Amino acid sequence: MVKDIYKTSFKDTEYDKDVELNKSIELIDKLEKNRSLSLEEYRYLLENLNEEVFDYISKKARILGDENYGKDIYLRGLIEISNICKNDCYYCGIRHSNSNCDRYRLSEDEILECADEGYRLGYRTFVMQGGEDGKFEPEYICDIVRKIKNKYKDVAVTLSLGEYERDEYQKMFDAGADRYLLRHETADKAHYEKLHPKQMSFDHRMKCLQDLKEIGFQVGCGFMVGSPYQSSATLAKDLKFIEEFGPHMCGIGPFIPHHDTAFRDEKSGSIQMTLFLIAVLRIMRPDMLIPATTSLSTLDNLGREKGILAGANVVMPNLSPLKTRKKYELYDGKVCTGDEAAHCIGCITKRINNIGYKVAKVRGDSKCLSMM
Repeated sequence: MVKDIYKTSFKDTEYDKDVELNKSIELIDKLEKNRSLSLEEYRYLLENLNEEVFDYISKKARILGDENYGKDIYLRGLIEISNICKNDCYYCGIRHSNSNCDRYRLSEDEILECADEGYRLGYRTFVMQGGEDGKFEPEYICDIVRKIKNKYKDVAVTLSLGEYERDEYQKMFDAGADRYLLRHETADKAHYEKLHPKQMSFDHRMKCLQDLKEIGFQVGCGFMVGSPYQSSATLAKDLKFIEEFGPHMCGIGPFIPHHDTAFRDEKSGSIQMTLFLIAVLRIMRPDMLIPATTSLSTLDNLGREKGILAGANVVMPNLSPLKTRKKYELYDGKVCTGDEAAHCIGCITKRINNIGYKVAKVRGDSKCLSMM
């Protein structure tokens, strides 16, 4: 029987200290040395997590993170440009069939105003995120990217707008977009098909990621921890995919159900498992950018801080207009929907300082780039 890998604490975990603990530590050391494990070895780590293993890997992850990035934490100013989406992902609150979703779309002027406010506050990366909204054709996105990059020469623009064709991604890159975030959600095709309707293609999602990397984007992928039908076997595939694909960024966060989806009654993913996986990713790819996601803070008030202490080095505060923040509801309970941008960055900066790290007001590119 597969062990429950989504425990929220370790007190009931059963293990043989002389066998399982030693083997897990050996595998963590092997991962640090080789940056690679087999599927079976990743699965073993996932199924034999305990407090001693967690302490060991999180300390090692912090050391490796500090060696590569020092105490710098990079801020990304998040601009949620639209909650209109053609897709019907079963887990998502802005899915096309959710008639209760209060739809909006920011105008070009509103997007540029968010960037202006963000730059004034010290952000040097802007993330334009949204559903797959048909109005945002490549030319429209390209025009906004050009205007931001022409006005602010020292910023990076990240896009997270879903699936396009290769030639469309190329246009965005040529317009000046630096990074593209596209979560793969799961590296297991059968699992993907349980989370998405038939018209959405696992193979196309993977092709998009490959296209983005070949074009020259700094590419980010990622997955939800504790999503319905997930297992230690599917999570092991996620880790192996990330290892082999070699993204510049990887964002993971706990699954949180939304009340207007088919998964409304599913339990949320484990904070502890998410933190463990952040540490695994840091050891696998010491030079990768890893965010401490908003979903971590939604389930745990100290979630961002815990993510940083497990090896994360990116935080994405919200620059979206206050009037739309609550409408961009991918899951229930999203935090910081009522904070002014200035208050948000001030609060996050203080909290980051309190754990011995500091906000770096720079673009914050991945160290992977220096090795390409």
